[in-house]
Amino acid sequence: MYVITNRSLNKDARGLDKFGKSPNPKGPNELRLVSITQKASKHVVNVLNDKLDLNEVKQLKQKFDLDIDPNQTWYASLRVACELYEQATQASPPKHILLFVHGYNNDMADVIATCQALEQAYGLVVIAFSWPANGGGVSGTAAYLSDKSDARASADALNRSVGKLAHYHQLLTAGTQKRWMAAAQKKHPDNPQASYELFTKLMEKACASSVNLMCHSMGNYLLKHALTPSASPLRQLVFDNIALVAADANNPAHEQWMEQLPQRRRLYVVINENDHALGWSRRKPGTEQKARLGHYLLNLVARNAYYVNVTQASWVKNEHSYFKGSAIAQNADLRDFFECVFHGESAESHLSFRPEGNYYELK
Repeated sequence: MYVITNRSLNKDARGLDKFGKSPNPKGPNELRLVSITQKASKHVVNVLNDKLDLNEVKQLKQKFDLDIDPNQTWYASLRVACELYEQATQASPPKHILLFVHGYNNDMADVIATCQALEQAYGLVVIAFSWPANGGGVSGTAAYLSDKSDARASADALNRSVGKLAHYHQLLTAGTQKRWMAAAQKKHPDNPQASYELFTKLMEKACASSVNLMCHSMGNYLLKHALTPSASPLRQLVFDNIALVAADANNPAHEQWMEQLPQRRRLYVVINENDHALGWSRRKPGTEQKARLGHYLLNLVARNAYYVNVTQASWVKNEHSYFKGSAIAQNADLRDFFECVFHGESAESHLSFRPEGNYYELK
């Protein structure tokens, strides 16, 4: 599993203790790519900061038909992008890629456990973007406000991460197109129409994997601030589906930033009115905290959003992370909904629509 992070990293620590609770000392925009493997009950953490040598870059260029200059400087992120692309597209059936942005007060053990649960439940390749959401060493309201500050400060780091993901995905997709176009033309050298039809079939099979985004809880507040720059990569067409789950962001005026989010298929906003964490979030900071987007069934007005109410869905109860655990284990319809979302598919066709509130309902 791979984690993109702007947390501080302690080179002398082992396991998940290597991840700090504060932003990178070089600044909150400084990103590191980290691999995490599990051996028995322990996590082996490796910070990937190595520059790729010329021979490896040439091998990746040839294997994936990449339109790159091997003489330029390339880093481990290129290797990882190729590895994950191959892992997703070569699986049978193909796997889908999910960028996961976690919420408030999540240490790395929480983040990794959630990513593993997502991979196992839905057959995904999960990449985590982890920001320093640990409350700043304090508790209660102060911890919550400290994490909100760190979320705002991490907005550019999320933008850089999405920009890198988009760049590598475009490179790899273009390489796949080049490879299958050559194969189709070789098969039908004198018949352009037959060549193009074969190319289309080959690409449909080769590109069965989708790339999706899920922001959970305060990760949505981070997303909101990442959209502020007009040149934000999040304003570009990067993801098939975007899921805003249990969003700890203001409901009032949410359409102003959400309508800046493009996607190939759907933008889903998932709401549980009984969400205990968002109920706490609404009360704890006092009167300045407005109704939370993931906790409120009024004012659902973003023109590009599909709002989904899971409040009455069995086993959701007052859960905050109802995309995993007992909720999806006991409620097959809920699990199927999230599977469609995370697989880049339309997920609302079997749900009831409530036009009076502009939302779909899952029970």
